[in-house]
Amino acid sequence: QVQLVESGGGLVQPGGSLRLSCAASVSILGINKMGWYRQAPGKERELVATITSAGSPNYADSVKGRFTISRDNAKKTVYLQMDSLKPDDTAVYYCYANPYYTDYIYWGPGTQVTVSS
Repeated sequence: QVQLVESGGGLVQPGGSLRLSCAASVSILGINKMGWYRQAPGKERELVATITSAGSPNYADSVKGRFTISRDNAKKTVYLQMDSLKPDDTAVYYCYANPYYTDYIYWGPGTQVTVSS
């Protein structure tokens, strides 16, 4: 079992920054991929960014150049640095974890990010 807890969401003005954190209940050394999805009202959940156990990142086109994903294995935490935020980034952001040797995905409860003036 892997429990994930997100933090760092909130209200920010356009052009501002936020850093989301996702803390895992177990070592993430045994987790192949971790990352972030988001879901805006009335829209489907979409992949934002992923990072492998080797530290290789992948981003949705909509956030490339603005968001940076990273992981700290010692702290069992994955981060999402979000810069140059836009109103279209407003959504609930969900952390996920996909361990090795399974297709199962663990989810966090989500954290709200609102970009508005």
